[in-house]
Amino acid sequence: MGHKVVVFDISVVRALWETRVKKHKAWQKKEAERIEKSSLERIKEEWNFVAECRRKGIPQAQYCKNGFIDTSVRILEKMERSSLIRQSSPSKERDKKSSAFVFEISGEHWKALPDSLKEQTHLKEWHVSNTLIQIIPTYIELFQAMRVLDLPKNQISHLPAEIGRLTNLKELNVRFNHLKSIPPELGDCENLEKLDCSGNLELTELPFELSNLKQVTFVDISANKFSSVPICVLRMSNLQWLDISNNSLNDLPQDIDRLEELQTFLLYKNKLTYLPYELLNLKKLTLLVVSGDHLVELPTALCDSSTPLKFVSLMDNPIDNTQCQDGDEMIESEQDRQHFDKEFMKAYIEDLKERESVPSYTTKVSFSLQL
Repeated sequence: MGHKVVVFDISVVRALWETRVKKHKAWQKKEAERIEKSSLERIKEEWNFVAECRRKGIPQAQYCKNGFIDTSVRILEKMERSSLIRQSSPSKERDKKSSAFVFEISGEHWKALPDSLKEQTHLKEWHVSNTLIQIIPTYIELFQAMRVLDLPKNQISHLPAEIGRLTNLKELNVRFNHLKSIPPELGDCENLEKLDCSGNLELTELPFELSNLKQVTFVDISANKFSSVPICVLRMSNLQWLDISNNSLNDLPQDIDRLEELQTFLLYKNKLTYLPYELLNLKKLTLLVVSGDHLVELPTALCDSSTPLKFVSLMDNPIDNTQCQDGDEMIESEQDRQHFDKEFMKAYIEDLKERESVPSYTTKVSFSLQL
């Protein structure tokens, strides 16, 4: 019995498969078009893109323009490279702080600086925070290499006059302590660039000698009891950032336009009833934040969209302070509230800076802070 051989035409089989392949490709094309037009698929794509950007620490302002999300892979790669560059900076900062030239302590178990510190005059930075330390010793004058004196949230009641011997000092941060005055000798630190005395609650003036600080670009004296802008501040010709919010200002000086380099001016939570026309002479001023609860008039040109100024008027809700029998507890609560307030405003301003475009004038933004 022989084998059975099936004889068929190969062209018929090929035609059959070509037809099937053609139909399958047509179906694939139609399905791709359907998916492309599907809003759900678009939303899913945008959500995955946003999640990826957030995971890589890319700010929203970089990929969201006027409410639309750009899901370009090329943009993502570009932003990722930029993000990696930014992320490398904190690691460098950590390495810097771990170096032999930086002294750093923190915690309430510290009530005084260690005795061994006196021998380490080579140090360039002090970072002392959240301690119970009340006194900065006079031997600080021995630290001639000092660049950064960072002393936030301690119990310091005064600064020694010897601080004026630190002629290479660039940054002084004494925010949220218990200072009632600043030594005039600080004016001898002619290389100082940043001064932060915020949150001391009792500061009412700065010494005129600080007028010598011509290199200062940043001054924060918020959350104190200033009734006017200090004269020495008006003579800091390179000043770019001034925060004098949460004080008792009734008006601004007519010569406020002396601050020709000023870019950011924070005035919220004062007692201002008007803004002087001289503010318009500050050609580099881009952000002005002023409490709106007492304002009755302001220069109309301030809201002109043609100016680079972003004017934000905040109407603050009153905050009831809880009275405590223990005076120290009341002060601590007030400092905590002021600190929370500053963090809120800092986040608000950072959000404004991230936006591509922001309203030039916000009539009312109400918020309340409670601890």
